[in-house]
Amino acid sequence: MRVALFVHCFFPNHFYGTETYTFDLARNLRAMGHEPVVVSGIFHGEPKQEKMVAHYEYAGIPVYCIDKNYLPDTRIKDSYYRPEMYNVLKDILSSIKPEIVHVTHLMNHTAVLLDVAEDLDLPIIASCTDFLGFCYNHKLEAADGTLCKGPNRGRTNCLACLLKVVAQDPPETFIRRLVGRYLLFSAHILNGLRRIPGFRKGKIARFVLDIVKRPDLLMKSYSKYRAVIVATKFLGDSYLSNGLTVPVHKIRFGVDLSRDPKRSKKKGMPIKLGFIGQIAPHKGTEILVEAFCRLPEGAAELHLYGSDDTAPEYFSRLRKRSVGRKVFFHGTFPKEKIGEVLSDMDFLCIPSIWYENSPLVLLNALASHTPVIVSDVEGMTEFVKEGENGYIFSRGDTNDLERVLRAIIGDPEKAWALTDTTEYERTTKTMTEDVLLLYYKILHH
Repeated sequence: MRVALFVHCFFPNHFYGTETYTFDLARNLRAMGHEPVVVSGIFHGEPKQEKMVAHYEYAGIPVYCIDKNYLPDTRIKDSYYRPEMYNVLKDILSSIKPEIVHVTHLMNHTAVLLDVAEDLDLPIIASCTDFLGFCYNHKLEAADGTLCKGPNRGRTNCLACLLKVVAQDPPETFIRRLVGRYLLFSAHILNGLRRIPGFRKGKIARFVLDIVKRPDLLMKSYSKYRAVIVATKFLGDSYLSNGLTVPVHKIRFGVDLSRDPKRSKKKGMPIKLGFIGQIAPHKGTEILVEAFCRLPEGAAELHLYGSDDTAPEYFSRLRKRSVGRKVFFHGTFPKEKIGEVLSDMDFLCIPSIWYENSPLVLLNALASHTPVIVSDVEGMTEFVKEGENGYIFSRGDTNDLERVLRAIIGDPEKAWALTDTTEYERTTKTMTEDVLLLYYKILHH
C-alpha cells in the first residue's frame, strides 16, 4: 500500500512529537512492506530551498518538502486555507499516487489539501495531535492564561488570543499596551467595528473575519476526512464538542526503548528530578524551578534538558533563580539517547500549563519505569495513577507542586518503589498495526 503522510515539518531539521510520530509510522509501514512517502514543509523565514518543492530521503523514506518561503502568508487566513497551494499539492499527490492520504499535521499545507484529496477521489484521514482544527493558538489556552473549551459564539475569545500576540510584537506603543491590558474588551470592539459600513471591506474587517471564520471553515473542511485518530479521549471529546462530525478512533501512541528495570538506589542518595522539552512559559518550567528552589538544600537535584532558543529571556531568568542550587541545565540530546537520560532520573516532571496531548516524553518515562509528576490537565492525567506511577498537582500552582516534591523527598524509599509499578508496554509497531487496520477498514468500506 502506498501512503502519503502529510506533516508540517520533518527530520532532520525538525524532530519534536508530531514529526517523531510521523517518522515512526513511516519506518514501521516500510518495514511491513508498504510504501510510505512523507510530504513536509519549510516555514517561511527558514533557509530557502533552490526550488519550491524539493526531494530527499531520510532513513530510507522518500520526502517531498514544500518551501513556504516561495508562498509566504499575506493574511491570517493564509495560515489555514491557502487556495494558491492547490496546484502544488495536486502535482505532488498526482506524482505519489497514494492509495490513502494520512495527515499528521495540516499546518503549512492548509485545509486546501483536503479539497485536493477530495477532487482526486483519494481517501484521507487525520491524526490530531493538538487543537489546530478549532483553536487559533492550537493549545486551548485563553488570552488570560486560563484553559479554554473552544471558540465562543462570537469568536471574541479567539480574537483576544490574536490581540495578545499582536500586543507583544515590537515596537511597543501606547495602543499595543492598551490592547494588551484589555484584550477581551478590545476583541469585542474589533468585532463590532467590522459591522460598520466604513470598515466592512477594510483591513480591520479582513483581520477580524479571518479569525471569526476560521473554526467554521476548518470544521467544514474536516468533514472531508474519513476518520480522525486521537491519542486521548480528552482530545477526541474536545474535537467532537467543537463541531467535528466524522468518526473518531482512539489509537494510543507507542514508544520504543528498553524496558529494563531501573538500577536500585542507595539510602541517602538525593532524589533526581528531571525535565525534558521546550523551556518556555507554556511548558511551566519556571513553576518547576521555583518549587524546587524552595526545597531543603541537598535533598534533591533538578536536571533540565532543553534549549534556550525559543524564549532566551525566560531561560535567563530560570538560570538566575537557580544560582546556588542543584539545578543543572544540560541542553538538548539526540532522540536515541532518551532511554539513557531517563534511566538516571527518579521522576520526570511535566508542569505544563496548557492541554498537553499524550506527550511522547511522558510515555517514554512510563515505559522506562520512571514515575512522573504532571499538572492536572486531562491529556496527561489519563495516563497517571496517583501513587502508582506518579503524582498530580494543580496546574500552574507552585505551592501545590512544592507540596508534592516535599512529600517525595520526605519518604524517598516510597518514591523509589514506584519504579516497580510504573510501565507502558505499547510500542510504535503495535501503534502502526492499529493505524494500518484503520487504513484497510476505510479502503474496503
